Amino acid sequence: VQLVESGGGLVQAGGSLRLSCAASGSSFSINDMGWYRQAPGKQRELVATITRSESTNYADSVKGRFTISRDNANNAVYLQMNSLKPEDTAVYYCNADLWALPSGWGDYWGQGTQVTVSS
Repeated sequence: VQLVESGGGLVQAGGSLRLSCAASGSSFSINDMGWYRQAPGKQRELVATITRSESTNYADSVKGRFTISRDNANNAVYLQMNSLKPEDTAVYYCNADLWALPSGWGDYWGQGTQVTVSS
């Protein structure tokens, strides 16, 4: 199973971006999905998560600005980012807790997509 992200880029402060992540492969089932980010010199941190039943959780730093959503039929998760700030600059990673043959349950990560917010 692979997670492939898209939608990163360069944007001015106050602008918006929408990240997408789709899982592909065969014989898998996804539970929770989420987005994490890692800025230079910092640890990877949670941005937002969403359960299969679409309960959401956000980091305090993004509440009211970012919205996570998912499409279970297409095994996809999205992150709408509004009112972006320079401190949102980071590599954003898609994450999925999923079951797949032959390994069973596991934690899967995308390759990351760069988001840069200029002041």
